[in-house]
Amino acid sequence: MKTKFIKSFEERLAFYIFISVIITVVVETLTSLLIYRISSELRFMGYRSSMIGPDGLNPAVRGWILLLMGILVFVLCFYYLIHDYMKYIRIIANGIKDIAQGNFDTEIPVRSLDEFGEMASYLNQMQENIKEIMERERVAEHTKNDLISSVAHDLRTPLTSIIGYLGWVREQPDLDERTRQKYLDIAYRKAQHLEQLTNELFGFVKLEHREMSIHVGILDIRQLLEQLLDECYPSFEKYGLENEFICQEERIMMEGDGNLLARLFENLLNNAVKYGKDGKLIRVELEKKIESAVIKVINYGYVIPEQEIGKLFRKFYRIEHSRSQDTGGTGLGLAIVEQIVQLHHGTISVKSDLQGTVFEVILPLTFIHEESVSTDASE
Repeated sequence: MKTKFIKSFEERLAFYIFISVIITVVVETLTSLLIYRISSELRFMGYRSSMIGPDGLNPAVRGWILLLMGILVFVLCFYYLIHDYMKYIRIIANGIKDIAQGNFDTEIPVRSLDEFGEMASYLNQMQENIKEIMERERVAEHTKNDLISSVAHDLRTPLTSIIGYLGWVREQPDLDERTRQKYLDIAYRKAQHLEQLTNELFGFVKLEHREMSIHVGILDIRQLLEQLLDECYPSFEKYGLENEFICQEERIMMEGDGNLLARLFENLLNNAVKYGKDGKLIRVELEKKIESAVIKVINYGYVIPEQEIGKLFRKFYRIEHSRSQDTGGTGLGLAIVEQIVQLHHGTISVKSDLQGTVFEVILPLTFIHEESVSTDASE
């Protein structure tokens, strides 16, 4: 029996008992009338026995008949009413059993609005949460394996070179000073590269887990970009690159963490240098909107395949072109960029074609403070 107006199991039991009592009373009344009719007919026909008196059946016998009839009718009626409901409880119990055995694709139907319906709903929600947690754990395990393989791949090469050069220098006591200094310089540069990779790994972990405090201040984003372009001049000179900065505003003030934003655009510029060497030009465009600053970092070198653009911000992801010695890294540079953009409540997008590869960052001019963001604690 569908009883959508019933909100609790207690109300359902009371309703079923009430219906059963009503039906029992009706049946008892009809049975009493029937007994009276039969007794009258028997008396009229002149039939007599010890159970039949002048007024029909003996009252004790009649009472036992009505009592047994009432109990039977009440039990049958109540069982009929609650039978489907008990089947639903068994469905819930079987669903719980399946979930307990690890079958998280089991969905328990929600057929009522009472406690058991809520239980079914909560169990479905629980299994979805468990599936989500298991998927996150699977991704985390996969990420951990990627981290191990990436760290092993990226740190082994410079470490092997350092050990090799230092070992060779140590085993050559008669080596002239110029040659010795040459190989020590190589080992030193490899050690610096190793330190850079390690810092990048730790920095990403802190950003991803929101363990890095944000020190929000007011800064001139134009001045920051011009400074970073100046610092990149040796890289531009090394690869024969020209750089161009376009901005119509003399100053664009905004709220943000200057160090993190510097790291963001430094990563984008380094990325543009790595893959834009063939294009001979790096262009940075800055534009002020009503409530945001739009920054575009453009290079005209390697065209990123369309199917790989959506993967650029994945942790440890590197397109095949980046496996060379010149462009190799941890694969975390763009992932760090995305984390910093998100911490500043901005957006980043990429497009790449024969007209250039464009990384577009949109940052709000006013920082949106949250309770979980620290603006004064040290890292």
